[in-house]
Amino acid sequence: MVQIPKRIIQTGNQVQQPLRNRAMMASVKLLNPDFEYKFFDEEHRQAFIDEEFPEYRKVFDSFRLPIQRYDFFRYLAVFKHGGFYFDLDIMLARGISDLVEFGCVFPFEALTVNEFLRKQLKMDWEIGNYGFGAAAGHPFLEAVIENCIRAQKDPGWVRPMTRGLPYLSRSEYYVINTTGPGLVSRTLAENPKLAGTVEVLFPEDVCDQKNWNCFGDFGVHLRDASWRSKGNYIRRQFANRWENLKMQSLIKESLKLGRTRQARQGANSRETC
Repeated sequence: MVQIPKRIIQTGNQVQQPLRNRAMMASVKLLNPDFEYKFFDEEHRQAFIDEEFPEYRKVFDSFRLPIQRYDFFRYLAVFKHGGFYFDLDIMLARGISDLVEFGCVFPFEALTVNEFLRKQLKMDWEIGNYGFGAAAGHPFLEAVIENCIRAQKDPGWVRPMTRGLPYLSRSEYYVINTTGPGLVSRTLAENPKLAGTVEVLFPEDVCDQKNWNCFGDFGVHLRDASWRSKGNYIRRQFANRWENLKMQSLIKESLKLGRTRQARQGANSRETC
């Protein structure tokens, strides 16, 4: 198996980041001193698309929201260069050298409220896209990229992923299911052969919410969610309330399946925070 190169990729609108982001970026670099570090600001992202993936320029520009372009870029950057991508709100607790032996690594994120994943694809959990690693040209990332393009061109393909969602949350779940973790998780569930090439960083207990949003036992995703709408306060509270109530019910369902999970065709579980 081709190993993941020792390279870390991050991106932001500008090189000079707020102090909080700089602190987390420093932790990523200091804990991995033998890794090459690449940072892409807006200018470098645009140049990357033009130079490396000109065939995707129209698709890239057609995304409705900036976060979708960020998502699409991260898949393309790792697919091209290989390495690990991390959002700027990731705090690592230790170095990630142990993970380079795998061809592709994604974190378990949480149990899912998505009815299509649960009922149609028999997968009650999702993987995250806030941090992941892969060898250059990995076929799973290629499938993710193809699905991002498909979601952009064919709204009907996305529609099943939105069933059962409250109207007030649809705009956020639109992002999640067209370029975000919902789409990545769907790609995993619908491609069992590819899933066998992906190391998922599962916790010992997927039903314990303390284990959610961790990058294995290597770090934690602080979930700044700066891309989410800062709109009507009441609307946001309603959406959060619905998701919390829905999740408490779904956790009870998931407990019936046990506390451990495996990616399709079996991925080795790893201890988390």
